[in-house]
Amino acid sequence: MARLRPQRIIDIPARNALFLVLTIDAGREEDVVDVLSDIGGVIRGVAFREPEDGLTCVVGIGADAWDRLYSAPRPPGLHPFVALDGTAHHAPSTPGDLLFHIRARRADLCFELGRRILERLAGMVSVVDEVHGFRYFDERDFLGFVDGTENPPNGIEAEDAALVAEGPWAGTSTVIVQRYTHQLADWAKLTTEHQEAVIGRTKLSDVEFADEDKAPDSHLVMNTIEDESGVQRKIVRDNMPFGTLSTGEFGTYFIGYSADVAVTEQMLRNMFTGKGAATHDAILDFSTAHTGCNFFVPTENFLEDPEPFLAAPA
Repeated sequence: MARLRPQRIIDIPARNALFLVLTIDAGREEDVVDVLSDIGGVIRGVAFREPEDGLTCVVGIGADAWDRLYSAPRPPGLHPFVALDGTAHHAPSTPGDLLFHIRARRADLCFELGRRILERLAGMVSVVDEVHGFRYFDERDFLGFVDGTENPPNGIEAEDAALVAEGPWAGTSTVIVQRYTHQLADWAKLTTEHQEAVIGRTKLSDVEFADEDKAPDSHLVMNTIEDESGVQRKIVRDNMPFGTLSTGEFGTYFIGYSADVAVTEQMLRNMFTGKGAATHDAILDFSTAHTGCNFFVPTENFLEDPEPFLAAPA
């Protein structure tokens, strides 16, 4: 079998992104598999025009789509997003068969690749979510805090967090996406000190509070996951702000890649259903989840020709 080529999950943070979530129309499954087998050519066709601008695209496949597209059992960790009902907040599970996570330094490249992908899939899919994201000043979200500080600090650690290391699905990943909108008017009423308590780090200098100074419901406390040995488990985020001026809608598109989806799911359970003395993550009092999907991210080899993988013993 050819050398495994993971999709470009681990990459330099881009200035722009396009998130496309699609559902597959009944009866068009074989056609979709054919398009996915050539998706690398579609990406290269756009990226070649401006190679210095770093255009990439990660393709994810949803659980229900997997059952319709491929004959093999679902890969480990691939299941529909589990909705979460806390005492105060709800994380919905929403439709999603395919994810296209497109990134580049320029918005026009993201747009052009998205347009070409939808052209190739015309009559086969329906778009259920389309979000155009962008970097906001010095990596901050609309709440004013740096987003992504807790990502693994280098390529090796990021690969360990995001990619399956061995076995028949080596080089693959799982990814969870959620679209959040922020209640910025309510957030702006808080003092800077109160906002910092919600997050668990300073706003201007992005310095994490000491453990003893963090509120039990702070975002950092809720998102810290440790294994039985006390080693922190990481995921790779590439969240992006998005907004529409005319409607006053401003939000963050959460996207978290993990070799073990259980890590991301535990973070979300903590946020929505509580951890320790906290009933929920305090950030949810100012941010509302509108979507939730879980996708499997195969290797480029699999997308090009899935048969050798489907025929291999598990």
